Amino acid sequence: MAVNRRRGEIEAELDGAPRRLVLTLGALAELEDAVHADDLGKLVERFASGRLAARDIVRVVGAGLRAAGGAESDNDVAAMTTADGAAGFARIVAELLSATFGEAKP
Repeated sequence: MAVNRRRGEIEAELDGAPRRLVLTLGALAELEDAVHADDLGKLVERFASGRLAARDIVRVVGAGLRAAGGAESDNDVAAMTTADGAAGFARIVAELLSATFGEAKP
């Protein structure tokens, strides 16, 4: 599966299969609504804190899958697995946020 990093796409293995994820503007709006962020800056602040709840991880992965054309609900995502368990999900979210917003500068 070829992904376009310029568009912010990543590839991740979920339930043993490669999947494409991307956070489009619509996906970011979905996340703003889900976490009650007033604007994109507040959403970025929340995710940049490095302290994400499991429900945040489910929401980000779900939004990324749906924006890439998947039909998975957040409940579907919550039942998925990665080879590295919860740490694998955390890496997927970190990679997706990095692809969307760029690398953090020290």
